[in-house]
Amino acid sequence: MNKKVAIIGSVGLPANYGGWETLVDHLTMNLSDQYDITVFCSSGRYNVQLDSYNGASLEYVNLDANGIQSIFYDLISMIKSLKRADIQLILGVSGCIFLPILKLFSNGKFIVNIDGLEWKRDKWGKGAKWFLKLSESIAVRYAHIVVTDNKALQSYVLEKYGVNSKLISYGADHVKYEVLNDDILEKYSFLKKRYAFGVCRIEPENNLDIILSAFAEFEKLDLAIVGNWNNSEYGKSLRIQYENCSNLHLLDPIYEQIPLNQLRSNCNMYVHGHSAGGTNPSLVEAMHLGLSIASFDVSYNRETTHNRAIYFDSKVQLINILTQSEEIDWLCVSENMRLIAKSEYTWLTISKQYANLF
Repeated sequence: MNKKVAIIGSVGLPANYGGWETLVDHLTMNLSDQYDITVFCSSGRYNVQLDSYNGASLEYVNLDANGIQSIFYDLISMIKSLKRADIQLILGVSGCIFLPILKLFSNGKFIVNIDGLEWKRDKWGKGAKWFLKLSESIAVRYAHIVVTDNKALQSYVLEKYGVNSKLISYGADHVKYEVLNDDILEKYSFLKKRYAFGVCRIEPENNLDIILSAFAEFEKLDLAIVGNWNNSEYGKSLRIQYENCSNLHLLDPIYEQIPLNQLRSNCNMYVHGHSAGGTNPSLVEAMHLGLSIASFDVSYNRETTHNRAIYFDSKVQLINILTQSEEIDWLCVSENMRLIAKSEYTWLTISKQYANLF
C-alpha cells in the first residue's frame, strides 16, 4: 500500500495562482503513482471543484489560503489529515503555531517547507511580524523535517535554530520560450524596441521604487513590469508617479502563460528586485529561459544564480549597469543562467528529492 501524503498550505489545484501551486502541480504530476496524495484547496478560489487532479485527491476548505485566514486554513487541513495521512507536507509556517499540540494526536510525520523569511516583509505590521517569527520558530523546532529552498536560508536555519534542514529548490522547466506573434506586437509597442522586463508582486521588498527611478533617468531602454499595481497604496503611488514616463510600461497581472512567456522570453535584460525570501520562482524561470539577469544584491539571489548574474543594491548601481551595458558580457551571463537552471532547477529533480523525504 502506498504511503498517504497530505499537501497543505497552497491555494490548491489546478494551479492558477503562484509558486506553491506550481510546486504542488508538479509533485502530484510526478509522484501520484508512488503515493496516495491528498491536496487541500481553498474552495473560494475554484468555481468548479474537482474530486481529483493529476492523480491526487482534492479536498476543499472554505477559507482563504493567504492572509490571516491562512492560519486556520492550514489548521483545519492539518486536523483533517491527522488520522489518515502518514506524512503531512506543510507549505509555509502560518499554521505551524499549532504543531506542538497536533503532534500529540498523530503518529504521522510533519515536513515543513518554511518558504522565505516571511516575517521580514515590509508589508506586515509589528503584530503580524511577531506572529510569523514565532510560527517560524515553532515550525523549525517541531517539524520532523524542515525544508529550505536556498543555501542562504539553510544557513540561517542552522545558525538561528541549530537545525539541519533539507535543501530543495524550485523547478523552472515548465516555462517555455515563446516567439512574438503579430497580436502581441500590436498590443505592446515596446516589443519593437530593446527592452528590459520584470514580473513580481508590487511590494516594497521587491524594490520597484529603485528600479523605476533608475529607468526613469535612463531613457535609452524601455522597461516593462508586470504586477498587481492596484493591490496596495505602494503600487498605486508608483503607478501615478511614473505613468507619464514614456519608456516605462507598468502592466497589470498576466495569468496566461503564453503571453507572459512571450514578453519575458524576448527581453534584452531581466530585472529582478526581490530582497526577501529564498529561491524565488520568477528568478529561476528567467534563468531557465536563459535571460540576461540584473538582480538585487542579496545572499538569496546570489545563491540562486551562483554569483554569475549582474547585481545592484541601489539606484546608482543600476544606472551604472545600464550606462555601462556594452561593456558587460551579457551573452555569458545568459548562458550561465541557462546552464545552472538546467542542472538544478528541474521539476523531475525536485520531485525526486521530495520522494526521498517521503
